Amino acid sequence: MLYSGASGVGKGTVFAAVKERNPLVRLSVSNTTRKPRKGEIDGVHYNFITREEFEDLIKQDGYLEYAEYCDNFYGTPKKQVEDMLNSGYDVFLEIEVQGALQIMEKYPEILSIFVIPPSLEELERRLRSRGTEDEETIRKRLEQAKKEMTYKDRYKFTVVNDELDAAVNEVLEIIKR
Repeated sequence: MLYSGASGVGKGTVFAAVKERNPLVRLSVSNTTRKPRKGEIDGVHYNFITREEFEDLIKQDGYLEYAEYCDNFYGTPKKQVEDMLNSGYDVFLEIEVQGALQIMEKYPEILSIFVIPPSLEELERRLRSRGTEDEETIRKRLEQAKKEMTYKDRYKFTVVNDELDAAVNEVLEIIKR
């Protein structure tokens, strides 16, 4: 299942609540070349690897998808997803738009959800309240969010994350289909 949305929209918060209510849901942990933010744990939030390691896995055809976003690589490791699916889990691929479009092209039947903020002003407030990025990075993320949201109609479902419980319930209903 594809699960996308702009940085700061609350995808992680929504997913955590979904997982709490549905024990058969798992999140694919993406590889990234960016540095960890405060509180992020390697292997939990991302697999933090070097650019060289990332490029080696590309050469080995080890990604379902990958993309460069804000000067860093992000990708979904094939083996990890296959292992979870073979164990009977519903796997969420929390990936950005470039990667999601790659997956949709390869697997057109895949269930896809795009999470949006109630407004761009609210998204900016959320990004600033994290206190994890400098002004230039926030500006880049807001510009990227505007671009990404133009692709929301390519997804099968759009969920507005305004009220957390409502967004979680909507995602749980989508999974049941």
